[in-house]
Amino acid sequence: MRLNLQHFSIRSTNSLDSWVERQILALGRLRQIDEANVRLACHRDVSPAYHVRVHLVTPGPDVIAESNDHTLKAAVDKVIKQLQSTIAGRVAQRLRRGKDKLSPSAMIARTSRGSRP
Repeated sequence: MRLNLQHFSIRSTNSLDSWVERQILALGRLRQIDEANVRLACHRDVSPAYHVRVHLVTPGPDVIAESNDHTLKAAVDKVIKQLQSTIAGRVAQRLRRGKDKLSPSAMIARTSRGSRP
């Protein structure tokens, strides 16, 4: 997976960048991610000041989420929850359509072992 991390009015630190990277890599257990474009921004003249946008390039339709909050951590947490929800919804939709032969419990077991659905 390729990770592109952009900072706007936010200082890039190793701890911040590695924390965001861990959050994105955790999503890789749910869906194959070829590329992740993450934009972290702070607009001091707007409330809430922090804005986070994530664009995941995946096989099939891409997954995009964005959020604003008063702290960077809260904004990132909101975006990660949106991405998890979108990915889980797409897996459930595939199962309803019968395009995947696995049951929901088998899909969860499969993703928990590190395999990609």
